[in-house]
Amino acid sequence: MTQQDTFEVTPAFLEELIALRRELHADPEIGLDLPRTQARILAAIEDLDLEITLGRETTSVVGVLRGGRPGPVVLLRGDMDGLPVVEATGLPFASTNGAMHACGHDLHMAGLVGAARLLASRRADLPGSVVLMFQPGEEGYDGAGVMLREGLLDAAGERPVGAYGVHVSADAPSGEISTRPGTLMAAFSVLDVRVIGRGGHGSRPHEALDPIPATAEMITALQTHVTRRTSVFDPVVVTVGEVHAGTAPNIIPGEAMFRAGVRTFSNRATEQMATQLPELVVGIGRAHGLQVEATFRNVLPATVNDEAEAAFFARTATELFGAERFIDLENPRTGSEDFSRVIAAVPGAYGFVGAAADFDPEHMPPSNHSPQATFDDSVLADQALLLASLAWTKLASEVGDGDPVI
Repeated sequence: MTQQDTFEVTPAFLEELIALRRELHADPEIGLDLPRTQARILAAIEDLDLEITLGRETTSVVGVLRGGRPGPVVLLRGDMDGLPVVEATGLPFASTNGAMHACGHDLHMAGLVGAARLLASRRADLPGSVVLMFQPGEEGYDGAGVMLREGLLDAAGERPVGAYGVHVSADAPSGEISTRPGTLMAAFSVLDVRVIGRGGHGSRPHEALDPIPATAEMITALQTHVTRRTSVFDPVVVTVGEVHAGTAPNIIPGEAMFRAGVRTFSNRATEQMATQLPELVVGIGRAHGLQVEATFRNVLPATVNDEAEAAFFARTATELFGAERFIDLENPRTGSEDFSRVIAAVPGAYGFVGAAADFDPEHMPPSNHSPQATFDDSVLADQALLLASLAWTKLASEVGDGDPVI
């Protein structure tokens, strides 16, 4: 493909992607088992002459698009699962089944289908193969890890030389594209704590061992620990999002439990928290005469962009859409992402596409995961074009076709 050639992104093409996105949005599924979503994706790509592999442990879809010319392999990813959120957008295509595509994965799927269509339209000239990774279970189920175990990286017969993905943002200006080299998103770990005391009558606390005051002290101490034992230049974010204790106001319960999400940006910080946080809560419990069971689980590693691939991502986005639409992020995002596992195995880059149709910095729109989160359908064309261009340009550069600008 020469500099004069471009993928054809027509109004009809965008309308097709919007229709698919809205169909997916209206019927989200949660976790690793997404049979209706899988069926819709298979129907959307059935005419593209792909080599299809379905997941065994999940309802994943892997499609291999073979180009007409020999060359290496690249991978493009779109995640598929929704969230256990009751939608409150009022959209005509809103979900009514108790789940919601509140994180924009419906756009990710439709955008990847669009990229596949663009690449297939130029298949004869494509120098290599593209693996299309439709992944369930991103929202805390480690679907990427499952797909890797099932042989994702060998789907095309050889390992990819590059892997790319994008995530839409409901609270960033529509069409704004961003990434950064190095750490882009945080590692995610979970601290599980069970505080074991002795139950009794609420009027006689001295005859029981009340776990609730100690639990409250532990929760507060975790925040103090972050500010006093970790470096502000290697940050840690601890959020206690789940607490359970007691059944009535006049009963001292026998135990309490809580769970904390821990975000870190370096292996050093993760290792420190894995030791220090359990020690902290066990020590507080001991001071109160209580037994404490504390477990620290590493769930996801940090999402770390390859330096060269991040620069390639930025250059491709700038050439496609102009420098005014690209943001080189100064700091990582504190969310976490299991595509981190893919780009830890092969060189790659991940980035963000803004999708807030009516962005006002004075009145920020609802963010991803909000029941009011809405996304601008028009960014689907940008997603498809960016992903297809990353794949094509990477393959072309690997086989010595120069530096085509798509």
